[in-house]
Amino acid sequence: MEDKILNELQELKNLTLLGVKQALTMNDAALLTGLSKSHLYKLVMNKKVPYYKSDGGKLTYFDKQELTAWQLQHRIKTTAEIETEAANFCLFGKKGGFK
Repeated sequence: MEDKILNELQELKNLTLLGVKQALTMNDAALLTGLSKSHLYKLVMNKKVPYYKSDGGKLTYFDKQELTAWQLQHRIKTTAEIETEAANFCLFGKKGGFK
């Protein structure tokens, strides 16, 4: 029981620190994104995610804002947005503009 409480306190501490950090470690980035560290390593290796390396090149860091922007880069339109675009196309012949 005591170990469980200590683990939960440690997790709360980690989440609190994550809120104020700008430069994230691999562990922080995994916690923030919900991705596994191994998946993040693959994304870094294939240059699919923005990241930074330390002077020696051994440590990998992520900018929190860039990582969040990367996660949100492929927005899916709502049904209402698609229907509005379709109606505009039918009425005006192009996306939202007049003929």
